[in-house]
Amino acid sequence: MAMKIIQAECTSCGDCKPVCPTSSITSKAGMYKINVDTCTECEGEFDSPQCLDACPAGEACIVFV
Repeated sequence: MAMKIIQAECTSCGDCKPVCPTSSITSKAGMYKINVDTCTECEGEFDSPQCLDACPAGEACIVFV
């Protein structure tokens, strides 16, 4: 599975992008997106997804099913 950013909840702070170990987060015109093909939910590297931990909005990053 992968993570997804809910645009309505995202504050566009950018805190998630530098902490992504797979560089799966990109931004364009202030909108952030996670590439579901490369996102690993940080499995095997961290106990939880780093974007979720870094997100001040809390609910902006969710598991994409």
